[in-house]
Amino acid sequence: MRNRTLAVVFTLPLVLFLATAGSASAQQYQPTVGQEGKDVVWVPTPEELVQAMLDLAKVGSTDYVIDLGSGDGRIVIAAAKRGARALGIEYNPDMVELSKGNAAKEGVSDRANFMCADIFETDFSRATVLTLYLLPDLNIKLRPKILDLKPGTRVVSHAFSMGDWEADQTVSIEERTAFLWIVPAKVAGTWTWNTASGGAQLTLRQTYQKVEGELKIDGRGLPLKTVKLEGDEISVTAGGSGPVMWEYAGHANGNSIDGTAKLNGQPGVKWHAERRAAP
Repeated sequence: MRNRTLAVVFTLPLVLFLATAGSASAQQYQPTVGQEGKDVVWVPTPEELVQAMLDLAKVGSTDYVIDLGSGDGRIVIAAAKRGARALGIEYNPDMVELSKGNAAKEGVSDRANFMCADIFETDFSRATVLTLYLLPDLNIKLRPKILDLKPGTRVVSHAFSMGDWEADQTVSIEERTAFLWIVPAKVAGTWTWNTASGGAQLTLRQTYQKVEGELKIDGRGLPLKTVKLEGDEISVTAGGSGPVMWEYAGHANGNSIDGTAKLNGQPGVKWHAERRAAP
């Protein structure tokens, strides 16, 4: 009888503990709009703009989307629903757990992941699409790291710009704006290649995705009519006042460009240019 009484005495606190723990776990964390965070207050992106941002970046099943400051996980979850793999980086651990629960409810936990981390101390170089809703000074602080991402990476920001780095596209929904940038290859410098009668030299100056410069073919200068850079894709047209028109198009990869060259619209020939090392 004494042993049974002791068992009841020790069991009652355990039962009360389990009941209390179950009740606490059932009370899900509820964030409030405007609550303080490490760098910004939390204001969720409206669902309509989430979809517009993903549309702007043309997110698909082959993408790896990283959301900086992922909050309740809605952008990550929306990207995962499109078949993409997605990661949310969030400083608030309660938000991270909330996001994981939201992803589970939506059935995308296999493609939507979340980590508790500081966005300024975390490697996001694997992203093919980067999304963010940060203040302008934070965007500019991140800008050097973003410009070092693989050329062609799409970057979408809700509401705030990147300073003097002009967006490639914008979209507005109900007085809210999303900005898109495509990370450009670094093509500034002097590029040379051989021609049938000699050599060619293309000198380029670059400010983000905007490029200008000069072209010399066999020692003769030709004015550049257009230069377009999108990601690692570069195209150049050049010609004088006469009928001669040169067209070059290729992919920049480090210190080389490979593509095609055309003269006066004739079938293209292979084009390979090398960037000359600075003296």
